[in-house]
This record gives sequence, structure tokens and C-alpha cells, in this order.
Amino acid sequence: MRLAVVIGFCMLVSGCFASASTPKPNSGLESDGVSTVTNVSLPSSRLLPFAPTDEFLQCVPYARAVSGIEIYGDAWTWWDQAKNTYNRGKKPEVGAVLALKKTSRLRYGHVAVVAAILDSRKIMVNHANWGSDSRTRGKVHYRQPVVDVSPNNDWSEVRMMNTIGTFGRVYPAHGFIYQPHETAEAH
Repeated sequence: MRLAVVIGFCMLVSGCFASASTPKPNSGLESDGVSTVTNVSLPSSRLLPFAPTDEFLQCVPYARAVSGIEIYGDAWTWWDQAKNTYNRGKKPEVGAVLALKKTSRLRYGHVAVVAAILDSRKIMVNHANWGSDSRTRGKVHYRQPVVDVSPNNDWSEVRMMNTIGTFGRVYPAHGFIYQPHETAEAH
């Protein structure tokens, strides 16, 4: 039952990615405007448990707690800190941390944990403190869609769904920091 609810939710959210300017894959079938999600990667077991809290949360302690990636400091520093300790790359994996670069809008960068892979350019993340007002800042947001909008399909530029359900501006990304093998295999 839970799996059916999760798959239904993913199908609903996949409609958020459809737009007039986004090419749709050719399935060879007549389209009635309904998007179908296939091959959704949902092994949430790679995410460590996180107890609900009313405390104000930043993205860094949340990402560290659920990914098992032991990096400290501002989010924009994670990519360089991970260099000699963790594998890094340009392909999403469930449990990996998506590291956004520091910008004038993201003064400390941002990190989010991959919760599901919808296809090669669409993922869902869990992350904290991705809000625009006092109601949404400092909270954990689960399974929020992220789309790769980079010209080379390398996840160097992303758009993240905001808390009002629309995709915001384009953010530059370093890439993904992968979980240690022992963490990924244990969960």
C-alpha cells in the first residue's frame, strides 16, 4: 500500500516537470496529455532516519544526518572538502548529496540529499531550510523535485521546486557527493 502511495505521488509530481518547452520522450503511443513515470528509483533505505523536530534546521546538519557524509562547514565548502574523502560525480544516486555553489543569492551554498531518481534529468531531494518565508524556512522539505537544466546534461545547473510549487531560478551546482560504501550498503 505504501509503495502504491509513493508511486502515485511520484506520478503526480512528474506532471510538474511537463511544460510546453520541455520535449517529451517518444513512447510510440498516442498521448492524451498524461505523463507516465517509469523506472523510478525509490530505495529510501539509503537515507538514514531523521526524527521530526520543531527546531529551525539548516541544510548542512540535515544533509549530514541523513546521508552519513561527515562534512562540516558552509554548504559551498562541501565539494572541495569531499575531494580526498568521498567519491564525487555528475550522476545522481539515491543518498548522494547535491552540492550547490555559492552565489549572490545563496551566500552559503546549499546541500540537498537525493531521495529518488525519476529519470536522467529529474530527481527528488530531501533538504532543510529551502523556504521563502518564516513558515517554510528552517523546515525539512521532503521529495521536492529538482531538474537538470544544464546544456550538457551534467547537473551543473539546476532548478529546484520551491515551497509554493513552482520552479525557481537556475542555480549552479558542483555535482553529487556520494555516500561511503559502508553507509550505502548498511541501509
